[in-house]
This record gives sequence, C-alpha cells and structure tokens, in this order.
Amino acid sequence: MTDRSPSAAAVTRLADEVHGYVQPDGSWYINNCGFVDAGDHTVLIDTCSTERRTRALLAAVEATTGSPVTTLVNTHHHGDHTNGNYLVATATVVGHRKTRELLVAEGIQTFDGVFVGSDWGELRSRPPEVVFDDRLTVHAGDTTLELIHPGHAAHTTNDVLVWLPEQRVLYAGDLVFNGGSPFALMGSVAGWRQALDVIRELQPEVILPGHGPACGLDVVDTVDAYLKFVQETAERGKAAGLTPLEVAKDTDLGDFAVLSEQERLPGNLHRAYAELDGAEWGAQIDLAAAVMDMVAINRGPIRCFS
Repeated sequence: MTDRSPSAAAVTRLADEVHGYVQPDGSWYINNCGFVDAGDHTVLIDTCSTERRTRALLAAVEATTGSPVTTLVNTHHHGDHTNGNYLVATATVVGHRKTRELLVAEGIQTFDGVFVGSDWGELRSRPPEVVFDDRLTVHAGDTTLELIHPGHAAHTTNDVLVWLPEQRVLYAGDLVFNGGSPFALMGSVAGWRQALDVIRELQPEVILPGHGPACGLDVVDTVDAYLKFVQETAERGKAAGLTPLEVAKDTDLGDFAVLSEQERLPGNLHRAYAELDGAEWGAQIDLAAAVMDMVAINRGPIRCFS
C-alpha cells in the first residue's frame, strides 16, 4: 500500500537552493509545494490542505534552509494549496487578485458530504495580502521568480505559474497533474489547453506539478491529450443528447484509465458542455450539480487521505 501520511513527503532538489516538497500519492487534497532558499530568508510556494500536513511542510523547510519563510506564493485558491497559509506567520502572502477575492468570499471549504477521510485540524482562512493581475517578479537572493497568470481561466480562474528562468525550473501548480486526472470544473477546458502553450513556450527543464512527481514537458502533453479527450467526449455526448453523467458512464477512458481520480470526468464534462453552449472560459456554472455527478459515478462520497 502507498504511504500517504505526512511523514511520507520528501524534499526534492530541483536546482541549487531550489526545492520541491512532494507528497505521495498526489490524490485529492495531497498536493506538492516548493521553496527557494535565499540564505537569510525563504520563499515558499503553496501550503497544504490540513494543519498537520502544513506543519510537517514547515518543519521540512526549516530543516533544509534554517531560515524563516518571508514570502509565500499561492498558485491558486484551492484549499489544498492555501488552507495552511495562516500557519506561515512570518510571511507575506502573494497571489493573484482573484485568489484573494475567492478566499475572502468562500473561506475554508471542506465540502462535507462530498469528501470524507480528511483530518483537517484547526484551519483559518488567510488570503493573499499582495495581489497582482498578470505578472509579478519576486527576488530571493540571487534567484528570480517570475509569477505568471496565463491571462484567462484554466484549471481555475486564478492560476499562477512560478517560473525560475535561470534554473529553468517551473512550479506549475495544478496546471500540471502527473498521474492524476486533470480537473477543470472551476476553470476552463479550452482555456487550460491554451495555458499549456504558455508552459511550452517557457521550455522548462524541470516541472514540479501540483500533484505527482517532478516531470518534464511530456507530462504537459499528457494533460493536453486528456483535456482534448474531454472536449471530444463532450461533443459526442451532446450530439447524442446525453447528460454529462450519462456520457461519463458510457465512456471508455482508454489510455487515460491509468490516471487516478477518474470520478473527475463528469465534472470536467459539465465544464466542457457549458463551453460548447457558448459559456466564457471560467464562467459561473452549476458546480453543485457537477459535484453530485462526481459523487454518483463514484457511488458515494469520495475518499480522501489528507
């Protein structure tokens, strides 16, 4: 069995003084983080979904760098990347303007009745204090971090790539999943595919995905292929007069059957259906109906290990 406990997480060197914090197995609410050691201070990329996971992350960062975290960057608003923000007391939190807006409006979301098994601990919402719209540059000692919003909805409306041009390392947030099914319900299927071209143009040598092991551009191609599959499945389903849940139940995943979190398919189809109907990328849709279809195809609440 896979050890999904916080103790299974590992610090991974991505370049000199540039690290990933990889949590197996990368399933629901078990994300990756990153950090850059600037000598007398540290820049942290994302926190974790639960109190104990974030405390384990911060202990690992301190053991590696011996320096306080002074800047925390959020790659988007989802709780597995932001719930632990409040525990990084020494840091200023930086994120996209919409990340702040959503965290202020929604606070901590645990989706009771949809996900079960998470050990949340004590959580308090802490939105970013410094926000930007398109790009922002952060300097950590000699390391430059370019924060890049793709310009439109993708995984969410507020995704941020953290690009280190000298090291050619990219913290991709959830614009890249390695081993798990991509999840576009709160963003855009078409917009995500276009955002992947932003990653390709950067030509990173190492990518730390939001979930799963560090990887290269081949995994970007896998994400793109899955999203294209979602679009084609939606087109087939609408032409046949099927609901997203009906077409999801009737779909052979083929090569994508190896990806975890297959229950995301009907959620992705809800978004793809909306876009076929002319919805703008990232537009409001009936999220509750989509989530209930995910629970239905899973035949009950979705098990988490966070």
